[in-house]
Amino acid sequence: LPGAPPLSPAAGMSQVTVRDALNQALDEELERDERVFLLGEEVAQYDGAYKISRGLWKKYGDKRVIDTPISEMGFTGIAVGAAMAGLRPVCEFMTFNFSMQAIDQVINSAAKTCYMSAGSIPVPIVFRGPNGASAGVAAQHSQCFAAWYGHCPGLKVVSPWSSEDAKGLLKASIRDDNPVVMLENELLYGVPFEMSEQAQSKDFIVPIGKAKIEKQGTHVTLVSHSRPVGHCLEAAAVLAKEGVECEVINLRTIRPMDIETVEASVVKTNHLVTVEGGWPQFGVGAEICARIMEGSAFNYLDAPAVRVTGADVPMPYAKILEDNCIPQVKDIIFAVKKTLNI
Repeated sequence: LPGAPPLSPAAGMSQVTVRDALNQALDEELERDERVFLLGEEVAQYDGAYKISRGLWKKYGDKRVIDTPISEMGFTGIAVGAAMAGLRPVCEFMTFNFSMQAIDQVINSAAKTCYMSAGSIPVPIVFRGPNGASAGVAAQHSQCFAAWYGHCPGLKVVSPWSSEDAKGLLKASIRDDNPVVMLENELLYGVPFEMSEQAQSKDFIVPIGKAKIEKQGTHVTLVSHSRPVGHCLEAAAVLAKEGVECEVINLRTIRPMDIETVEASVVKTNHLVTVEGGWPQFGVGAEICARIMEGSAFNYLDAPAVRVTGADVPMPYAKILEDNCIPQVKDIIFAVKKTLNI
């Protein structure tokens, strides 16, 4: 699959899918802290709509893994109240598009409460589930919410790509005392990535707010998050054959954004291309470009920064139209060549 690493396991490495990495993280955190519980549609008896919570209901029972009715505003409100009362809920949305039903609870209840109470009411809750476009599910299931949730103070927002990202960020999110929105990607759930023994240990976390350089390069900086990171690595592999060395940055966290890593890379490469599946206006790429322009790295740019984004339309259902609405490898290669004037 696009962006999946090669299948030659190095010493101490093993192949783990994103689905299994998330399942491991939930299992370990439920075991570690009895205040942690899961709730959402189909999370318990059905083992999760995407099988992320497979086996957890059988292991931990009805009090820790709770099936809810199809009522996002209701069960999200229950979860936020439980967090205020000292529990640590993990609230799953079947898709983040349905979190719109509960956005009042996420923003007005969870995100603002810690600030409005001068820090005396922490709200340790994780909102997680698939975000952005899947395949052939049309407009009401395909929106990327990274920019929406990243816009709001009081939240932390993480967006994993690999299995290591998924496990480490979920564990860090559950342990964090702030509300965290974790934006996964349905098309990555079944993709295997190499995971080190260290990443599979119970103590492993990925710190929130720190980007990862997936590939070193000298000619152009590619910044992305979630599934498009894989597309960037593919584009970088094609461009390397033409003598163009791309540096690929996996943001991992949308808020707080690790702009320092991006700035350091731009100082080195003098060129910037951002890649995301979301809409262009007020997007994650727009924020990165603004931050670079406002900072000292702007003086190192040899060309304007370029954004590669989803099309500015609600997602069509037809596959050929969908493919034209989501950034493809060829779009990234085109943007890099335009930026480098080649």
